[in-house]
Amino acid sequence: MIERNKTTPSTIKFIDLFCGIGGFRYASQQAFQQLGSKGQCLFSSDIDKFAAESYQANFGEKPAGDITKVDEKDIPDFDLLFAGFPCQAFSICGLQKGFADSTKGTLFFDIARILKAKQPNAFVLENVKNLISHDGGRTFQTIIHVLREELGYFVDYKILNALDFGLPQKRERIIIAGAKKPFDMDWRFDIQYVKTLKDILEDKVDKKHYASEEIVKKRKEMHRAETTPAIWHENKSGNISSYPYSCALRAGASYNYLLVDGERRLTPREMLRLQGFPDEFKIVVSDAQIRKQAGNAVPVNMAAKVIETFIPLVF
Repeated sequence: MIERNKTTPSTIKFIDLFCGIGGFRYASQQAFQQLGSKGQCLFSSDIDKFAAESYQANFGEKPAGDITKVDEKDIPDFDLLFAGFPCQAFSICGLQKGFADSTKGTLFFDIARILKAKQPNAFVLENVKNLISHDGGRTFQTIIHVLREELGYFVDYKILNALDFGLPQKRERIIIAGAKKPFDMDWRFDIQYVKTLKDILEDKVDKKHYASEEIVKKRKEMHRAETTPAIWHENKSGNISSYPYSCALRAGASYNYLLVDGERRLTPREMLRLQGFPDEFKIVVSDAQIRKQAGNAVPVNMAAKVIETFIPLVF
């Protein structure tokens, strides 16, 4: 039994917005265990019915649906907010009038209104790397302005790569952490467990995951890998490269854009492993849906390390 960190509560109550299949849920479980605390999820939400099916199968709770239809007053009081929210366009012109004008019509608005109403101790948000440069940087400027100036949180952020957290996937994401009290976040992490592609790949793979002879022949005529196993990646221009890790999984990408050794697609279980999900994760939806869900997920190992480092600073 790990002795509880004296600076953290014995139980931390949290909500899980845009929860997907539970990347933040698994990450927080790992982090709280390391800190000797317990987490209690009071509310979760995701508009995708298939993601909700996966979440319910694995956590025994059915997420609420469309967060824009949820009254913030109906959400129980909580300590910590997690959200891997989609990136949408913002209007910078409303900044002077407050977040309701500058963020209305975006899903960040729903995070902001919940933070304003419930006033939790802290939050951890995740988004694509390009959020910082979106709309010439104005989108990110709006988000940080709202969190700091209008909602009164101290905020720090960093672009992190799942590759640096023991997962063989190059997946860069921005993490935004905020708290009611000042904090000095150390974005350097001690990673003790590193998984390679060999650890991720399954030994026995159904034939349905293999690409056609035509695709395999074309790939191998164009490229020769320097390492095995490797993930072959074809970009939009048709150029092929290979690495001892995967490029970022994408929810809506072509089924053939990532191929193991140029021959077969990743299996659903392999995709989940690349995102740090345990093998105990129950797959209850179709291959097409789990590919989408894995592509949308938060890398568990990365989020876990951030939460583990962040929580003692702000509770």
